[in-house]
Amino acid sequence: MSQHDRDLERRARELYLRASRDVDPATAGRLRAARRTALAAPHESAARRMMLPAGAFAVVALASLMLWQPGAAPPAAPPAVMQSADTEATDLPPDPDSADPALYQNLQFYSWLAYNDTQPSAAHK
Repeated sequence: MSQHDRDLERRARELYLRASRDVDPATAGRLRAARRTALAAPHESAARRMMLPAGAFAVVALASLMLWQPGAAPPAAPPAVMQSADTEATDLPPDPDSADPALYQNLQFYSWLAYNDTQPSAAHK
C-alpha cells in the first residue's frame, strides 16, 4: 500500500467518525438495518447464481430431447404418394396465380350455377 493510499484511508476514517457522532439515533438505527440487509444479500444472490446455470442446463436438456427422439416412426407415405395426393381435386378454388384467367370473367355465372345446383328444381321432381 502506498503512502497516498494510507493517507486517503486515514482521512476517510476521520470523516466517517466525525459524521457518525452527529447522526441522531433514529437515522443510526436505519443505517444499521440497511447494513444488515446489505450484508445478508450475498447469501441470497449465491442461490440466484446457482439457478441460472441450472435453468440453462434444463433448457438445453429439453431442447436436445425434443430434437433427438429414438424410435421415431418413418413418414406414413412415400413422397411420390404425397405428391399425387396434393394434385387431386379438392373443394378449394385454385390459387389465382395458377388458375386460368377465363374462370374469373364469368363469376356471376358460376355463382348462379352453384346456387341452382344446390336448390331442388321442379323439373327433377
